[in-house]
Amino acid sequence: MKNKSLILLGSLLMANALMAAEKPNILFIFSDDQSFETIGAYGLTDIDTPNLDRLATEGASFTHAYNMGAWAGAVCMASRACLNTGNFVWNANENARECTKGTRKSWSQLMSAQGYDTYMSGKWHVGGMSAKKMFDRTGKVRGGMPKQVPAGYNRPKDEADYEAGWKPWDKAQGGFWEGGTHWSEVLADETVAYLEEKADSDKPFFMYVAFNAPHDPRQAPKEYIDRYPLDRIKVPENFIPSYPDQGEGGVPVIRDEKLVPFPRTEFAIKVNRQEYYASITHMDAQIGRILQALEESGKADNTWIIFSSDHGLSLGHHGLVGKQNMYDPAMRAPFIVWGPGVKGGTRIDAPIYIQDAMATALEISGQTPPDYVDYKSVLPLLDGRADKSYDKIYGAYIDTQRMILSGDWKLIAYPQLKKVKLFNVAKDPMEMNNLAGNPEYSETLKQLTALLEETMDEMDDPMTSLEKGDFPQSMKKKSKGH
Repeated sequence: MKNKSLILLGSLLMANALMAAEKPNILFIFSDDQSFETIGAYGLTDIDTPNLDRLATEGASFTHAYNMGAWAGAVCMASRACLNTGNFVWNANENARECTKGTRKSWSQLMSAQGYDTYMSGKWHVGGMSAKKMFDRTGKVRGGMPKQVPAGYNRPKDEADYEAGWKPWDKAQGGFWEGGTHWSEVLADETVAYLEEKADSDKPFFMYVAFNAPHDPRQAPKEYIDRYPLDRIKVPENFIPSYPDQGEGGVPVIRDEKLVPFPRTEFAIKVNRQEYYASITHMDAQIGRILQALEESGKADNTWIIFSSDHGLSLGHHGLVGKQNMYDPAMRAPFIVWGPGVKGGTRIDAPIYIQDAMATALEISGQTPPDYVDYKSVLPLLDGRADKSYDKIYGAYIDTQRMILSGDWKLIAYPQLKKVKLFNVAKDPMEMNNLAGNPEYSETLKQLTALLEETMDEMDDPMTSLEKGDFPQSMKKKSKGH
């Protein structure tokens, strides 16, 4: 009875918070390539993120937020199409074009219809959909990743190569420095200016603020690099020099994977993680500026913040570097909700999708998501109306990888290689002990395989079965990855 009373009280507090103002403001902050392990408050890596830590300690953290994967090497493009259409991965690409045609509404258009001023700045990268047409106003819209120069690949081979080679603070290398001011700082400048302008407005706002960081080229001012001497950096526990199923039919050897030399060395991974952490800490400082501007605008008490990233990044886990794989470091990202009525320090382990941000914002705005939105609001998990959103989590990468997560078990399938991997992620969160060949778990393997194929049908997966590995040629897009 006590627990039920607490749930009811929590529901009432959140309902009252949503009703306190006619329309709460919503600030969505999105990063690029940021793994779930890179929030300092979580203690998973030694990284400085004081402003994201503040959101986590004052808000709610969803510890298992997943991206579904992609139909091409640019995983971020698929992730953002899913986010802005509200559709699962195999339908999002086509429906992004439908939003452009006007036959359905995108996330921002639904917010606009609800009386919100909509604003977007930063990375967009949604094929077939123009940010300038979707939002009332935009700042600088970045089409994709900052330009990476040849010197930024295959490095560092050793200490001498590092000393003589590419440096993340060298503005002559372009990338995030193109234009003279780091792109993360440009985005913060624009966001702060918009918040200052909205201080005197009574109309609610929806802001979509999308950093390119910490995507490569992992650039930041030198003082941020200096905060991470290599003896502070640890390689992941599951680091190996090479992944055995990398190549055609498995994890692709495309652009992301070519940033670090083969075979992987601890030195090369440490340098790349150093630059990754520095980029995140620099971005965190810009988020701090945005939070301060929100406070100074007088709007903070009536504003919800959702923070996430389009997917994670491997960067040494399993000998991999990119995000074109089905392991947790590549598929999981941070997901934090901060706002009126949210109990600080809440941690929710129930699996969700990153793209649940859309349905969550729609519910906060007072509207029921249209039937064509596949993803779910996380508010029922926050206020006690539900203890889970999904019975299973699905993942896919073009025609080479599939994944299903159900309870404690995760299955990764490589249809072209005729190979599967089975992990008990509750006992083995680093996914190091493949149980697929263990007779003791043959029934579990059979059940997960059947569940995956059933889910593929539910998801309109263009691969008709794991046995055949069928996949329409039209979906086999040759991409260098972003």
